Amino acid sequence: MAHPPPTIDRLLNLVPDSPAAVPTHLEAHPHLAAQQDAHGYSLVHAATSYNHLALLRALVRDYHVDPNITDEDGETALFNAETVEMARELLQLGVRKEARNDEGQTAAEKLADEDEQPAVAAFLREAAELNAAEALHANGDANGVDRPPPMPNGVQVNVGTMQPDEAGDEPDPEFRRRIEELAAREDFEGEEGQRQLRDLITDAVSGLTQDGQAPASSRRRLE
Repeated sequence: MAHPPPTIDRLLNLVPDSPAAVPTHLEAHPHLAAQQDAHGYSLVHAATSYNHLALLRALVRDYHVDPNITDEDGETALFNAETVEMARELLQLGVRKEARNDEGQTAAEKLADEDEQPAVAAFLREAAELNAAEALHANGDANGVDRPPPMPNGVQVNVGTMQPDEAGDEPDPEFRRRIEELAAREDFEGEEGQRQLRDLITDAVSGLTQDGQAPASSRRRLE
């Protein structure tokens, strides 16, 4: 007598104690790899919750499950990570650490609660700070000079030489402070961080005329 095909609920129940049995079932029923139960809970979430690295890797690499799959609360598996090792693996597999749940929290913010996983939250904050520092460093040249971020659409800057008495005022320290503060934010690489960066640059060059020069009253140099 043939056994009935497995369901996603059955596979989810196998994850805690029999994770090796899950890929066996997926070989015959690969469509179940990305399925979710009534609450949006997936095998990726379950593998993360029970710290089964091998199963997680198989789901993402072999069965091409989206690592950013979310449950009914808008949470990726990163919100379920209970160890730094698992959180690191999720990031390497492509999980977005800046993703927010339906309450507007990132995984780092939610897991920072003492009843959650503060060690994982600390790791995620450090990872975000490192990424921000790397992004800032990438804008520098070989001599360590900061390069300005890309100009907004429609803005052109003509580079040339000028006499010392034409140089104008010193670089605006307030603009430098604002751009460094923005680059240090956790969401610098996210959509909101990049939007604010574009707004900041647009504001800085708002006095430019069509030929790329600003009126004397509004011109300022950017480092």
